[in-house]
Amino acid sequence: MVIAQYPITTTPKYNFPQPAMDTTLPQQFTKLSLYSLGHTRDQYFQQKEQEIQQVSTEETFQTLRLNVKPIFLRPKHERTVVAAVDTSTMKIAETSAGIVIAVRGANIWKQGESYRYSRMGPFIFQVTEENRREVYDTLERAYLGSARELGHQSTPSLLQMPMRIANLLERWLQAMLTKTLSNGLILFDGSLTSGTADSPTWRMKEILIDGRERGNAILAFSKMTNLRVNGSLITELTFEQRPPYLVETVGLRLKPPMVPLGEVYVAKLSSGNCAFRVDVDAKIPRELRVEAVEKLLGNDLVLQGYPETLRLAHIFCTFTANEVLAMQHFITRKCGLHIVNRPDMHKLLFGSFGKGES
Repeated sequence: MVIAQYPITTTPKYNFPQPAMDTTLPQQFTKLSLYSLGHTRDQYFQQKEQEIQQVSTEETFQTLRLNVKPIFLRPKHERTVVAAVDTSTMKIAETSAGIVIAVRGANIWKQGESYRYSRMGPFIFQVTEENRREVYDTLERAYLGSARELGHQSTPSLLQMPMRIANLLERWLQAMLTKTLSNGLILFDGSLTSGTADSPTWRMKEILIDGRERGNAILAFSKMTNLRVNGSLITELTFEQRPPYLVETVGLRLKPPMVPLGEVYVAKLSSGNCAFRVDVDAKIPRELRVEAVEKLLGNDLVLQGYPETLRLAHIFCTFTANEVLAMQHFITRKCGLHIVNRPDMHKLLFGSFGKGES
């Protein structure tokens, strides 16, 4: 297996990615990163190293059930590009005015026997109560462009900002893939559920339409889900069948305003105990949805039931401890921030029973 960083050039056979793509959003990330940090000079900050996880908010009516007959899969080795997207965000410090966060995204694609990657970031922001509206609105305008009016809900709270900024970058990376890759498989982390604050229905529909028009199949893998059948999570139900196979869900209904834009399957793609929820673009015919998963099995490594391309996307966007230290050193040297160590109140009050910040 070969992993290589790939410059943004044109690949003749697959035409991915293209040099003429719009880079407005990354430029705005860089500009706002420098602008927000420029207002931090001579402030004091406390070091943090806290990765922010996205929490599922789906709510279903109790109508979901599973098709008792699994769909058995045969790997298709027809040469197909497999691409994946993921982003990561981390709170790296607190200042007297707000928080300092870092955001990074990664695209991974597999062509032949090689994995190639492109990373954007890290982008470092100081987000405060005073600038959060300006930061978010500027990034969203860069994403939407001038062709559409801003339609988001109220500006995210300070605590919501890290995940929402990372989500904007993730949606832009997803849109870039759908506009530049042809006849490939595009893997998302999460689901194809829309209607939430960070996944407006019209935005998700545009991404799916762009991908479909270029002959791509979009699949979303969820590591966690709250979809249940008879009280049990759908990924924890057992079937006395030999993988790989898919199990269809039937009767999925979400509480408004959430809308499922994909057909939901339970995917058991390799031996072991790991099964995943997989959403496949619902506008693709059923036989092509199954074929897309079979092409994935024939073109990508699938260990523990999870595609290697998507695993690498997560690895390449995640921050290491050394990178966090480097970013803290950067904002200290370049932005004039001063490190302070505030007492851990949990340890101070509860001694050895204090767990610290969760």
